[in-house]
Amino acid sequence: MNIPNKLPIDPSWTLFLDRDGVLNKKIDESYISKLADFELFDFVPEVLAKLSAVFGRIVVVTNQQGIGKGLMSEMDLQILHDFMCEKIQASGGRIDKIYFAPQLDNKQHNYYRKPGVGMALHAKTDFPEIDFARSVMVGDSFTDILFGKKMGMKTVWIQGNPNASEKADFLLSSLSEFPALCGII
Repeated sequence: MNIPNKLPIDPSWTLFLDRDGVLNKKIDESYISKLADFELFDFVPEVLAKLSAVFGRIVVVTNQQGIGKGLMSEMDLQILHDFMCEKIQASGGRIDKIYFAPQLDNKQHNYYRKPGVGMALHAKTDFPEIDFARSVMVGDSFTDILFGKKMGMKTVWIQGNPNASEKADFLLSSLSEFPALCGII
């Protein structure tokens, strides 16, 4: 993919990543509730190693209403996240923190669940040096992009619907293309 504008990334930048559909295969109409269902994209460990060398912080922000529906526990989610982080760390990458919203998706405003901004503000509390104007949100849903826009971040739509992608700053087919957008070879 030809990328016309590169992001001027340096260690003062923070990378926010959605999980399902960005780091691992998404199961349509279902939830990844156990390790047997979790499939990290093959390119993710290498890509995260490259990004870890440039971004000051890398955090995951993920809606996980399967917990709210009783389909999985927080311990089940922790097992998935430990597995994912171990694979990424084994290749020299890192995830500094994972934030998750177990709340149910409902019609009422939900502060913590994306597109609510609670996870971003929680990250800012944990890492006060985060500057949202020097942050990038990478996601595969409109709620991810809206979350990033609400916080003043640059936004990258992965595998996005071209009709809705006009809201994002960049459109890529997968996270594997993201290092090039950041000028990383």
